[in-house]
Amino acid sequence: MPMYNKLVRDHIPDIISNNGKQFQIRVLNKNEYFTELRLKLKEELDEYLNTNTNEHAIEELADMLEIIYTLANEHGISLDVLENIRKEKVRKRGGFKEKIFLIDVQDD
Repeated sequence: MPMYNKLVRDHIPDIISNNGKQFQIRVLNKNEYFTELRLKLKEELDEYLNTNTNEHAIEELADMLEIIYTLANEHGISLDVLENIRKEKVRKRGGFKEKIFLIDVQDD
């Protein structure tokens, strides 16, 4: 019997049940939930870094977005607020579209 011990999407128990399999779950407390969301984001990032196709990369990016949206909600901010913060950072510091790679900065 495979052991997972990880946060899964809300419909996974239904999917497992519909496949005629039995499983065990538990609901996490708030601290565990934050910890597991962060671990899940790292898991999805690792999966993204190991993708070989655009299709797979996009799937992993979508997974990361879902986790980021959930984390934003858990931190008490809306997606609109998160997006406004992102836009303000782009306005002040720019984005990453120009592909600039900083080599060094001389200290005088």
